[in-house]
Amino acid sequence: MYPSMRSVTPIVLVLAAMPALALPGSGFGFNPKPAFLGDIVSRDTDGISDDLLTAGLGRGGIQSVSAPLVSAVPTADELRRLAIYNNYRALIDTSPNGGYGTLFGPLLSVSATGVVSSTGDGKIAGSEYLAYANHDGERGNVTLMVQVPAHFNPKKPCIVTATSSGSRGIYGAIGTSGEWGLQKGCAVAYADKGTGNGMHDLATNTVGLIDGTRADAAVAGEASHFTADLSESERAAFLAAWPNRVAVKHAHSKLNPEADWGRDTLDAVRFAFYVLNEKYGVHTPQGVVRTIVKQKTVVIAASVSNGAGAALAAAEQDDEGLIDGVAVGEPQIQLRENSQLVVRRGSQVRTGSGRTLYDYTTYANLLQPCATLSPRAAGSPGAAFVPAALATNRCEALVAHGLISGATPAEQGDSALDALVAYGWEPESTPLVASHYAFAIPPIAVTYANTYGRFGVEDRACNFSFAAVDSTGVPAPWLPALAATSFGTGNGIPPASGLQIINDASVGGPRRDGASISPSTGKLDFNVDGALCLRSLWTDNSIEAQRVHENVEAVRVRADLNGKPAIIVHGRSDALVPVGFTSRPYLGMNRAEEGARSRLRYIEVTNAQHFDAFIGNALLAGYDTRFIPLHVYFRRALDLMYSHLTAHTPLPPSQVVRTTPRTGTPGAAAPLTAANVPAISATPAASDRITVTGNEVLVPD
Repeated sequence: MYPSMRSVTPIVLVLAAMPALALPGSGFGFNPKPAFLGDIVSRDTDGISDDLLTAGLGRGGIQSVSAPLVSAVPTADELRRLAIYNNYRALIDTSPNGGYGTLFGPLLSVSATGVVSSTGDGKIAGSEYLAYANHDGERGNVTLMVQVPAHFNPKKPCIVTATSSGSRGIYGAIGTSGEWGLQKGCAVAYADKGTGNGMHDLATNTVGLIDGTRADAAVAGEASHFTADLSESERAAFLAAWPNRVAVKHAHSKLNPEADWGRDTLDAVRFAFYVLNEKYGVHTPQGVVRTIVKQKTVVIAASVSNGAGAALAAAEQDDEGLIDGVAVGEPQIQLRENSQLVVRRGSQVRTGSGRTLYDYTTYANLLQPCATLSPRAAGSPGAAFVPAALATNRCEALVAHGLISGATPAEQGDSALDALVAYGWEPESTPLVASHYAFAIPPIAVTYANTYGRFGVEDRACNFSFAAVDSTGVPAPWLPALAATSFGTGNGIPPASGLQIINDASVGGPRRDGASISPSTGKLDFNVDGALCLRSLWTDNSIEAQRVHENVEAVRVRADLNGKPAIIVHGRSDALVPVGFTSRPYLGMNRAEEGARSRLRYIEVTNAQHFDAFIGNALLAGYDTRFIPLHVYFRRALDLMYSHLTAHTPLPPSQVVRTTPRTGTPGAAAPLTAANVPAISATPAASDRITVTGNEVLVPD
């Protein structure tokens, strides 16, 4: 369990050794607890039975295909271990030949006394601190965490942010910036962004707590990670009409948490400074005097995907000078409109500042199933998860609505794929349409329709809800064992932890979305009616659509990093967060906003995409022979930024890095070597340089 922070024995220094602490403007002074923080709980790890990076599992335990066992009623320790295991494996490729254990992963071990070993199993001793954050009476209960490794050097302090990717919980970035920061000896500042595994089982009225254990919602009260905004009578009435439903925090909090992701990331940094000074500051009768101050601490905002977008937003909002530099991978970031911006890649020309997440995700949600039938997508990994018969039905429905053309499934598939490329997807992302539709796009479309519309669970936006199902796909009670472990197994966005997306409008009654029958067609077509409804929330002018647009506007950014040095790495083949909608225009907008102050570098990596964990997945054979792990370049970006901030090493120019996929047969690729993933060049060839001239971003083909 987590003891109270008050039980942590402070390190007491001799006050006489610090004669200059009270100098005005020095940054020193007493160490007040930030007002937004709730109660703080902490744990100390010995680096043997438990540790910060692997929860005691070590390198081999993280790589094992067998998840850690838990009790019938899991303890907080067991749930933490399960969460770290699943979140690590969800973000990186842990397969034997994919670079894990050589180029990345738990590479170093650090004992409780701070001794670093390069031959250990990756365990890192240290302390961990956990708390909810809320501002001005809001009840978002954003989870923040700070990890301080045993080899943290208070004479050379550093902090790295690790805001969770996707909708994940507090350990959602443990394997990305958490991994790098802990190995570097930095304190790591985590935030779950107000999303996380907040699941309220309305039938049993149980909710999750900050440590992952579950309790009755009434008993939990304000300690609940998330409780749906329903009175007892409203909950009873809703369940009478829609039994067995579960409310999920990211979808149903009615808070549009993305609008505050930058603030959440900055709060995590503030929490880190507070923790570090409680641990290393000078304890006096009057209070703790700070010794870890901003002027002497390197702070890097870092993460991937949604966490990367949060890091960029934090850097833009940082009016306290907390952040020194930024290093992010594949950022989900949404820009303010700028019709003057132009991005050129060879003969390809895109105007404007990209597209919003809801726009391009709901467009993909409509067209991707049909696009899998294009001959150009033949042999795509994961094609078996998008049955051709259902894809054909989707194509026919799209033709009927005038969205694509063609007389045969192949022609219609080509038309759908052409439409996606014309909308902004790179041609290199074609092999990903099947796997991304099967495992990513529909859940994102449903969740973000709710979050941007600020719809509650009772609204059932576009006739969607979340529930467990029986063998026929009909909503059923959420099994207690699955609910109990949801903190450790969930990703914050169903399908997850036994919960499924339900089409409440299916012919014959509510049913799992993928197995439902559309009323308008009477067919199994991946619920084209629901997909059209989700799209209409972007394209129509209904009150509901206006709500979605209003909240999307609230998350758009200017791309003004206030002159901070920054590195963005992004895979050219990314089909989930395409480069043309995000990183490329962000580079141009940053230059337009900052001009000569701009210190942003953009690294576009060929043969890289969004889901590194898919590369070693046996069910998705072919990823391994097509794609290299972008995580390698994310770590290198952090290395470059740290060297720049500490040793004044120049940042490399923006560039395309041309990688080489592994040889071998799909599912049995040769081991990844340094030859597959060449370095980011300090002096790239002219044919590889990405440049910005005026309002034009020029990307080599």
